[in-house]
Amino acid sequence: MDFDALIAELRNLRELVTGITDTVIAAVDGIPIVADAAAIIDPAKISALAAADLGIARQAVELTGKGTLAQTVVFGSEGYMAVYAIDRTALMVVFGDKDLNVGRLLFECRPVIERISSILAA
Repeated sequence: MDFDALIAELRNLRELVTGITDTVIAAVDGIPIVADAAAIIDPAKISALAAADLGIARQAVELTGKGTLAQTVVFGSEGYMAVYAIDRTALMVVFGDKDLNVGRLLFECRPVIERISSILAA
């Protein structure tokens, strides 16, 4: 697996979208793969939390017939946590401060996720 290419994609996303503070890529079982995050962010804990979030959201979407889950976004008083499905094998977590432009994040993430998916599949 090309960890350098994954980190490059995370850093590219941070440059494209003002307000991103931390990012993590993990397997859907909650095992971290790579992180571009501050020291106060524990990739193992975040990966496990994001896997649970993704799993519950995926079930909700499937049970209600709303198609295939793409993402969840948690809005907090001091910022955001977005969890993106990468195929059915991985996920990406993006943290942002309260100035994060969520619309821009949603727009910029699709091509990044496609490239990350290709890197993970190689």
